[in-house]
Amino acid sequence: MRSTGDGMAAGGPYPMRAALARNAAVASGGGTGETAGQEPEEAGESVGYRGPTACAATGITYRQLDYWARTGLVEPSIRPAYGSGTQRLYSFKDVVVLKIVKRLLDTGVSLQNIRTAVQHLRSTGPAELARMTLMSDGATVYECTSPDEVVDLLQGGQGIFGIAVGVVWRDVESGLSQLHGERVDTGETLVGHNPGDELARRRNRAV
Repeated sequence: MRSTGDGMAAGGPYPMRAALARNAAVASGGGTGETAGQEPEEAGESVGYRGPTACAATGITYRQLDYWARTGLVEPSIRPAYGSGTQRLYSFKDVVVLKIVKRLLDTGVSLQNIRTAVQHLRSTGPAELARMTLMSDGATVYECTSPDEVVDLLQGGQGIFGIAVGVVWRDVESGLSQLHGERVDTGETLVGHNPGDELARRRNRAV
């Protein structure tokens, strides 16, 4: 169990800065678990989603999306806006993170803790994300990777609400299946593109 704030998780103690350092070591091949080649292939995304599509799939406004991108809270990993006439292009994982950020903000979590949580989510592989539950007491965000950790946190009186990242992932898949995607290499519009099959393959490779 790891904390995404300054506090300690009940099963830890693991300050988030230590968790981020550990994830960075794994991604560079310096630790156990997934190797760099098994991390999310952000640079290799073949399908992206424009801002209005990301908003429709997550329930946020375009003003929120634009503000979060400009302030670096959630930037598009496929293509940023380079100026007038260019369109931001978000990856599927970006859209999942956007939806989680909205839920955290709606429950009153501080922006500082959300920023730390976003860094952690973006450094986590898809297979691990699917098993992750985020819990919060309204101040600190905790990562739980097993049902026992969720129970321990609740019994400690710290957990008020939880976000099952795997459920959010499936919700975003369902929402995007009704919307338009865009091929990164050609710019071709994909009507009703469902990212589920491609992402399932990537999750399987990450296991």
